[in-house]
Amino acid sequence: MTRPFNFSPGPAVLPEPVLRQAAAEMLDWHGTGMSVTEMSHRGKEFMSIYHAAQASLRELLAIPDDYKLLFLQGGAIGQNAIVPMNLLRGKDRADYVNTGDWSKRSIAEAEHFCKVNVAASAEGSGFTAIPPQSEWRLDPGAAYVHICSNETIIGLEYHWTPDTGAVPLVADMSSDILSRPIDVSRYGLIYAGAQKNIGPAGLTLVIVRDDLLGGALPTTPSAFNYQVQAANDSMINTPPTFAIYLAGLVFDWIREQGGLAAMAERNRAKAALLYGCLDRSAFYRKRVVAADRSLMNVCFHLPDPALDAAFLEGARAAGLLNLKGHRIVGGFRASIYNAMPIDGVRALVRYMQAFEKRCG
Repeated sequence: MTRPFNFSPGPAVLPEPVLRQAAAEMLDWHGTGMSVTEMSHRGKEFMSIYHAAQASLRELLAIPDDYKLLFLQGGAIGQNAIVPMNLLRGKDRADYVNTGDWSKRSIAEAEHFCKVNVAASAEGSGFTAIPPQSEWRLDPGAAYVHICSNETIIGLEYHWTPDTGAVPLVADMSSDILSRPIDVSRYGLIYAGAQKNIGPAGLTLVIVRDDLLGGALPTTPSAFNYQVQAANDSMINTPPTFAIYLAGLVFDWIREQGGLAAMAERNRAKAALLYGCLDRSAFYRKRVVAADRSLMNVCFHLPDPALDAAFLEGARAAGLLNLKGHRIVGGFRASIYNAMPIDGVRALVRYMQAFEKRCG
């Protein structure tokens, strides 16, 4: 049976070889007689899985030795609060750049803990362009500068790394981590929910520089204290074991594909194919400026919303799933993360061209 192409923004498509390996190992992992879901998280079997996943991710991202890698829970929304709990370090304010709805969520959570300076906002452009750094009004006394590197709802992505000087740069990379090489040393902290490019929902990655540990608010619960979690190998509580196992398989799959440089090349090719279709069309509408378009989430609209239901119905019949846009903006969203093959994008382009010919 041929699987349909799943364009879900998250939880998102996983590589088929990973799913097949996990299925084959579900009842008996490597002759242990146990499923990974049944293992003690402190047993030697799971610890081998855990350390292998950590090593693979460190290699993929070239994470420097002076950074801790934490496997936590709570998603990016949880980290929106946990970041200021840990990184204020005696200060009372932080800088945030507002590029969309996920940035707004981060700002709202941080305001429970500190004064938020919105150093720049894309609201004036309707969130269709990232404000150039020359327009940012950064506070040199801020504890950190926070960005969301890819806004999934509107399809807006940083293709450059801000320079924040001595103030640590913090990034929510939930939807574009592992899609391309990054220089981790440019960031004080990176966090990411796993359910886009890494694995199933339930796992959250945190990459934090050592010198930023140890200054958590006194009221910070131990499970949310980065220093405590780092000292306990992310196991102050039972970690999301099966999600870590699947993430490790995904890390290995990425390495087998040629690593992050190869992923970046593939992702650029997929995005160019889909945006090329949109740019050649007078029928489909796109909003984000070309320089800031997301390579992960391609968003577009039809000229008449009355056609939306027919577009989705036809797409589903063609084996193209989960193309409906976010309820906040409507329209359509094709999420083309690492595991989406280029054949899926080709199939979507063929369908879009046929739909335009029929209804345009």
